Amino acid sequence: MSLPLVDAVAQAFSAVGPIAASDPGFMPRAAQDAMAARIALALERREALVVEAGTGVGKTFAYLVPLLLSGQRALVSTATKSLQDQLFLRDLPRLRDALGVPVRLALLKGRASYLCRWRLAQAEADLPTGDRFALRALARVAAWAPATRTGDLAEIDGLDDRSPVIPLVTSTRDNCLGTECPEHRNCHVMHARRDAMAADLVVVNHHLFFADMALRDSGVAELLPTVDAAVFDEAHQLVEAGVQFLGTTLSTGQAIDLARDMLALGLQHARGLKAWHDLAAAIEHAARELRLVCAGAMREVRGIVKLGWEERAGGEVLLEPLQALADAARAASEAIAGVAETAPDFPKLQQRALALAALAPRFAEETPAGHVRWIDLSPQQARLVQSPLDIREMLSEQRQLSPKAWIFTSATLGDDEALSWFTASTGLEDAAKLRVGSPFDYANNARLWVPKNSPKPNEAGHPRAVGQLAAQCARALGGRTFVLTTTLRVLPLVAEALREQAARDGRPLTLLVQGTEPRRSLLQRFGDGRGAVLIGSASFWEGIDVPGDALQCVVIDKLPFPPPNDPLVQARVRQIKEQGREPFDEYFLAEAAVALKQGAGRLIRTETDRGLLVVCDPRMRQMGYGRRLRAALPPMGWLTEQEDAMAWLAELAAAH
Repeated sequence: MSLPLVDAVAQAFSAVGPIAASDPGFMPRAAQDAMAARIALALERREALVVEAGTGVGKTFAYLVPLLLSGQRALVSTATKSLQDQLFLRDLPRLRDALGVPVRLALLKGRASYLCRWRLAQAEADLPTGDRFALRALARVAAWAPATRTGDLAEIDGLDDRSPVIPLVTSTRDNCLGTECPEHRNCHVMHARRDAMAADLVVVNHHLFFADMALRDSGVAELLPTVDAAVFDEAHQLVEAGVQFLGTTLSTGQAIDLARDMLALGLQHARGLKAWHDLAAAIEHAARELRLVCAGAMREVRGIVKLGWEERAGGEVLLEPLQALADAARAASEAIAGVAETAPDFPKLQQRALALAALAPRFAEETPAGHVRWIDLSPQQARLVQSPLDIREMLSEQRQLSPKAWIFTSATLGDDEALSWFTASTGLEDAAKLRVGSPFDYANNARLWVPKNSPKPNEAGHPRAVGQLAAQCARALGGRTFVLTTTLRVLPLVAEALREQAARDGRPLTLLVQGTEPRRSLLQRFGDGRGAVLIGSASFWEGIDVPGDALQCVVIDKLPFPPPNDPLVQARVRQIKEQGREPFDEYFLAEAAVALKQGAGRLIRTETDRGLLVVCDPRMRQMGYGRRLRAALPPMGWLTEQEDAMAWLAELAAAH
């Protein structure tokens, strides 16, 4: 059956259509046509659709073109703020102009992305003069502030997302003064929300989407019922974002911030009226005691350590400090209530104290069914987290509340036709499904090699062997190698072994290691084609797009199974067992297959790319489940001998 939107989309993507006319480099792709046609049908029918589209399909245009031509009001959610900016600033304006559709676009981010004029004025008045770096960053923000229309801090080139100045010049749900703010009429957050409510297509991100579902603080919850279609790109990150933001968090840092804000405001506006020093000290003391109890015998913490709730005696040792924190927050709330009329900041401050007093006892109660608790311990604070195990309930509820087209797409959503890895944790088993393979010629352009004699991952010499092998591959290519580790812990060990081996070979390599400089800087240097080796973990498994000869070998240290001691993993395993199912096949293998596809996806980014994928884990060759993991990867040629692998690298190097 021919439908108007399906026909219009087919015409747009044709060789004589408007996209080809506006872009001389555009070539019709059968895979992109199939995906776009199916999305157009889902929009016409207002149905749920899950699409896995391999690298090179062109999935962004495949969902944007049907949306723009449909005339429907739409929400598009992406995984990161940088992807949001790419859609809003580049892809959408380009397609809107090519298609000639009068669609109003809007970009909506969280509060922490927008300048708060009132907080900027406070920061300029209160910032200590000794911190030159903070003063310099603040001066840049202040110089930019009068001219900006959007207030989006991403407009400031070189301002690091982790800059300590950002919390000083942005608002939070807790400290926003709302209509009491002297700058309310000029508020960038309010303007962004108004623009979003007036737009035809709004671009958000997953974190904002779920945070708003939980807190109703960003405008998405108000926006969602008004749209006809919701599209989630990079949908493989949806569950993780949902679990993180739909949960409840109590942090000792949040308590200490409350104490310090109360002390500063109390001394400024109500000095002598309450015992501000004593009230603040009580909250700070309770917060520090809570962190000490969470840490237990751990005296030194590097980074963030995730602790299971049961590791702290099932949470029972936390009861006393939690009660002390609740009592201190309640006393603070009563004191603030007595002076609430003296300054506009006090009512918000009292709400924060009341919220903390109510939140602390919740972590003394039993963990609700279908939820998990854990503790994130860092050098500065402890975060007590309670979260749902998946987003099934929330997403199912939203789908029932507002019937519309729900589209979910990514390059990796599972390793079976039902895409069960994704659909089971989102409640989308009933959705229509489409799998569109990559148009790239993997059989001719890519090879997979699992070294025969690699040590097992649990053996002490494994990181050194990975580094040495990576050095050998990089030597053959003159660099152009990307090493992915499954944990941050082994990353420096692999890097050191690689560096030592390169020195022994008399062929020093430019080594770029995660953590030594900003991610963006590392990627720019790696992609400049000068033959570097990049070593990364965690976030480097996805979102790395280095087309061409700058990257021709990806080395993965071991199969990316979920860490069995992670509290969230343990809770999911318990749930699967309680349901009489098998955790290894259904959970561990499925997770490893999806992560492996993500890592391998860094290798071939264009039709002409060629390369070698090396997995330094003999289990992929020796164990029966290795077949399932190999089948999850694109159809690369399979190499069994080291000589063949080195010959392939030599061929790639010769063609460079």
